[in-house]
Amino acid sequence: MLDWLNGGFSNLRLDIVGFLAILGEASVKANAQVSSLSYLALLPRLLPAPQALIRSTRLENLKSDTGKVIGARSGGIRDYVNHIAHLLHSREPLEAYAVRCERITKPNRDATVSARTLGPLAAVELLGTSMSLTLLALSIHRNDGFALLTTILLSLLSTLIGVGSLWKLELMQRRANRRVPKDNIVIKYPHGAFLIVKCDENIARELYWHPEECNYVFGDTVYRLISLVGTLVLMFGVICLGNSTLFLQIGFAASYMILNVAYWVVAALPAQWHWDLSCYEVEREYYQGGEIQASYTQALWRAIAITQSVDWVRNGAIAPISEAWKLWVEKAGEIVESDKEKEELAGLGMHSNDSLEKREVKPLPQWDAEQALTDYLNPAATGLNV
Repeated sequence: MLDWLNGGFSNLRLDIVGFLAILGEASVKANAQVSSLSYLALLPRLLPAPQALIRSTRLENLKSDTGKVIGARSGGIRDYVNHIAHLLHSREPLEAYAVRCERITKPNRDATVSARTLGPLAAVELLGTSMSLTLLALSIHRNDGFALLTTILLSLLSTLIGVGSLWKLELMQRRANRRVPKDNIVIKYPHGAFLIVKCDENIARELYWHPEECNYVFGDTVYRLISLVGTLVLMFGVICLGNSTLFLQIGFAASYMILNVAYWVVAALPAQWHWDLSCYEVEREYYQGGEIQASYTQALWRAIAITQSVDWVRNGAIAPISEAWKLWVEKAGEIVESDKEKEELAGLGMHSNDSLEKREVKPLPQWDAEQALTDYLNPAATGLNV
């Protein structure tokens, strides 16, 4: 009877430690792509839920975000926001019916986006390496051969996964040298907010018009072979873990508990903390009337006034399709064209205020957009059945 109980407790230890070793898939996968962009991913270390990173296929592009991207003058349209652009703009989220204008520049054309060298992900990777070294020393000190094999196998598994998943980020560059007129990028979000981005064509091509490409160091065939070897290493590592002494099993259990908590905390942090976006400089421009608007109509009018164009509203099907809205858009276009002509006559030009102070509030044409829409929607006022 006692022998049976002892055997039951031994199996219980194996189940608990093995469960801890494969727990935490969501936390590990949350930042798996950006972590494999850094060479720190090659460090031998304990890694919770390594099976989550042994995938049959790898991502070809980074995950996009919701939103419609429209070129105010070029007419280009995308039904999503690229990942890097979303990271740049989501540092301070937009509220509903907010309108914001940002100017993006890139002082060094050769600089690019990369993983943050010193950040939370680097910290948890170094923590995993320290856990491996500690358990390696304890295994040798306690003369536990199975624990030694476990430490070696499970630590090298992270290196195998890192080699197979290592990649370089490629942002599409313009190949033609022809001059292109300046354009504004308008991003319309589902909750009625607008973001107007002022940048040159090179930055627009990198951030908005082409998805980011993941160029892996090794091809698919090599990756599948690495995945197969990694799967075998994981299985043998878990088997050796189950045959190690109770003292080392407790050590592994404690290590995986700490690592799971650390990876959960890192996964909960803002994504911008894991990326180095310093190659881009983002400056906010301020306009009369404030950022937050009371309705979608006012937000749309403000976006039109900042871009000084209604072409993107028509091209992107931003306004509802009805006679009243068509008349409203036409009227908005007439007002911004008239205001533009006044600026040109005054020698200001569209980008005349580029040299103004960053926080100087810039004027916008005055128009009661809400009342105008109400008038167009009223059949008695317009004579239209809309």
